[in-house]
Amino acid sequence: MITDAQPVEVGGRLVEPGERRQFRYELSETYNGDAVEVPVSVITGEHDGPTVLVTAAVHGDEMNGVKILQQAASRYDPADLHGTLVCLHVLNVPGFLAQQRYLPFYDEDLNRAFPGNPSGKTSSRFADELFTTFIRECDLGIDFHTSTRHRTTMPHVRADVSDPAVERLARAFGMSVILAGAGSEGTLRTAASAAGIPTITVETGRAHRFQTDLVERALRGIDSVLGEYGVLPGEPVVWPGWTRVVAEPTEKTWIRADRGGLIDVEWGPSPLVEEGDLLFTLSDHFEEEVTEVRAPFTGIVVGVLECPLAYPGHPLCHFVRVDEETADIIRGDIERGVFDVYREGGFQWPEPRWYAKHERESDSERGGRNDERK
Repeated sequence: MITDAQPVEVGGRLVEPGERRQFRYELSETYNGDAVEVPVSVITGEHDGPTVLVTAAVHGDEMNGVKILQQAASRYDPADLHGTLVCLHVLNVPGFLAQQRYLPFYDEDLNRAFPGNPSGKTSSRFADELFTTFIRECDLGIDFHTSTRHRTTMPHVRADVSDPAVERLARAFGMSVILAGAGSEGTLRTAASAAGIPTITVETGRAHRFQTDLVERALRGIDSVLGEYGVLPGEPVVWPGWTRVVAEPTEKTWIRADRGGLIDVEWGPSPLVEEGDLLFTLSDHFEEEVTEVRAPFTGIVVGVLECPLAYPGHPLCHFVRVDEETADIIRGDIERGVFDVYREGGFQWPEPRWYAKHERESDSERGGRNDERK
C-alpha cells in the first residue's frame, strides 16, 4: 500500500493509515468500580487530510444519532478517505444505559459541562476527559441530537454562523433550516467552536427510537461534509433546494398554550403554514370551550409537542418565519407531493425523494450551488 498519510493517535491508540479500529475508551468508573466505557470507531484514510469528529448521545435517550454513527463507522472505505473520521458513538454512557436524557446521578446535563473541569463535578469530569482526549484533537465536529421526550423536530442544523468556519460546515451539511446562534454555555458545539474546532449540532426527530429515513438523510449530510472538506474527493456537496438561516429572535418563536386542555393538531401534512391558518385547537373534556391557535406569520413548523395535553405555557410548536421567495419554493414542492407524509411520517424530510434527482439541474434557477449561497 502506497500512502502519504501518517499514523494518528486517538484515545491513546495509534491507528495506521488505511486502518479501521474499534475500541472502548474508559472514561470513568461506576459506584462499583466498573469501567464507564465510550464506544469509539476510527477510520484512517490512506491519504492525509483533516480529522472529522462525529458524536452522539450526549443526551442518553437520543437514539437517532447512535444509529447514524453505527452506520457511518462502516460506511467508508479507508482507501477512499483523505483524512480521518472519529466516531464517539455514545458520550453519555450512564444516561444511555438508563435511557434517560441526563446523567442518572443528580440529573446533570453533560451538554452544559464542556469543555469540562478535571476537578469538578461528575459531568464536568466526563466533559473534560472527552474534550481533552478526543474533541481537541479534531479539525471539525458534528454533534447529533434529537428532540427531548414528548416532542419531535424536523431535521435542522444549529450553528454560530457569525463564525465563517462554522457557517461553511453548517451549509455543507445540506439542511434547509439553520438556526443561528452561539449556543448555550457548556454545550459541546459552543466549547469546541470557541477552541477553534468548527462544530455544529444536527437535530433530527424523536428520542427513544431509530427513524430510518432521518438516519439515511443524516448519513448523506456526513457524505456532503466529507466532500466539502476533501475527505471524500469528488463527493458532491448537498444543496437541499432552499436554505433558511434563522438569525434574529423575531424570525422564530415557541408558540405556547394559553390554557390547559386537550390538543388537536390542525396543521399539515406539509410544514408550511400560512399567516392566520389554524395550527392547533385546545379544548376541555366537554368540548364546551375550544381555543384556536393560529399562525402569527407565514412559516414552517420546526418542532412540535407530541403529547396531546397541555398546561398553560406548554410549548405547542417551534415556528420559523419564511420569506415569500422561500415560501413559493415550498409551495411548489407541496404541489409535487413532496410533503405528503411529512407530519404523519415523523417529520420525514423529502430530499431523498425529489431534491436528489433535481438538485443539480435546478441550481441555476434556485440561486446557485451551496458554496455560493452566503
